Amino acid sequence: MDGKLGKFIDDFAALVNLAQSASHKPQAGTQLVEALTGHLGVAAGELSVVVEQIPPHRFVDADIVMAGLVEKDPAGRLVGIGGGGQRHHQSLSDMVQESQLYPQFPLAKPDFANLAVGPDSHRQAVALGLWLFSFDGKPLAVLQRDSSPQSGRPQATLEVLAADRDAATGFLAEFRRRMDGNSVLKGQVISLVMNEYGPSAAGVTFHHRPSLPASDVILPAGLLQKVADHTVGIATHRASLRDHGQHLKRGILLYGKPGTGKTHTVRHLLSQSAGSTAILLSGGSLARISDAARMARALQPSIVVMEDCDLIAEDRSFGHGPQPLLFEVLDAMDGLDNDADVAFVLTTNRPDMLERALAQRPGRVDLAVEVPLPGRAERIRLLELYARHVGFSRAALAAAAERTEGTTASLARELVRRAVVAAALEGAAVSDAHLAAAVEDLMADAESLTRSLLGSGGEPAGT
Repeated sequence: MDGKLGKFIDDFAALVNLAQSASHKPQAGTQLVEALTGHLGVAAGELSVVVEQIPPHRFVDADIVMAGLVEKDPAGRLVGIGGGGQRHHQSLSDMVQESQLYPQFPLAKPDFANLAVGPDSHRQAVALGLWLFSFDGKPLAVLQRDSSPQSGRPQATLEVLAADRDAATGFLAEFRRRMDGNSVLKGQVISLVMNEYGPSAAGVTFHHRPSLPASDVILPAGLLQKVADHTVGIATHRASLRDHGQHLKRGILLYGKPGTGKTHTVRHLLSQSAGSTAILLSGGSLARISDAARMARALQPSIVVMEDCDLIAEDRSFGHGPQPLLFEVLDAMDGLDNDADVAFVLTTNRPDMLERALAQRPGRVDLAVEVPLPGRAERIRLLELYARHVGFSRAALAAAAERTEGTTASLARELVRRAVVAAALEGAAVSDAHLAAAVEDLMADAESLTRSLLGSGGEPAGT
């Protein structure tokens, strides 16, 4: 036999042996099924998946709870699932079934999402990862994944696979118990946001708690204290009220013209409510009032602030029936237990728009307070507040206050700003003359629109 032919036959035989050897190695796409089957001790394709849905705003809480439960098992581990974009569109059950036919979901590194847990802090939460661990001595597999509205999943989920169905039930019961008892949202100031996929798919934004002393809120004597006592003060006596069978749930309506200080008052209330969860809603996010009410109950003591409620007095765009969204807001307020330590603070520039709804839903708001235009004494105090770094004389401030009857705090702030700007443009020190000129300018007939935009009346005093 020719030597070259013999060498070719030997090499070909070796190649065949190599191919046969490779054919017995597990394919990468079957790793998911093999990992699940090996961990659970039962063929993964024969087991049912139990799904637990999680609102997007609680996903960070779920990630913290999951990490705490898994760390109790020294052998617990986290793996990822590969397979490209298809893995985002299929359930764990689908992936297991398809992997038995078409090897396309190999094990990979987990996906993470950087999510806020406070105004200045974040956590890398598992956005798509498979936990393999034991709970109460029984093996579990839990696929954790974040919401993905663009993939048709508005809610985050846990998909639980277990050989023992009771083990899955017990695990989820413990998971819910921990979720109910702990949240990164508790004690925070947050706003609920909307997105293009609707209220159910939206999350939260964290805010720093305001720091606003009572001295910076200029209202008629006793008015701020009245509001604070009803909103924040009641919470300090919750034990006594409960002992005497009195309800803690309360609602307050702040109404008045734009620029009179309603939002400023709310900021002061928030600054005085350290330890309480504050949930802020405005505009379109008022559609999330049901979410806010559930969160307020779970995270009490809580304050729910609903700004400019008149804007949704007749709005049905986010409703689920023929009634305006405002009625749904009031129904959500009524849905809480009386002993829930939750305060609802509503603000409006148009109380007439709310009157019908409030009359048809009595008891939701138990205190209505008008925040009026500042009187002369308040206008002097406002000018003193905004000019505390400027050396205006007392007489100049009094003259400016006298001349600006019928205006708001916003105009007082603008007066001081204009005086400082005018002095800067001249290259001179700020003087009483600059303040007087600013008053003359803003109170002129030609500035009626500007005054209106600042929340003050369009007509100058004396007309």
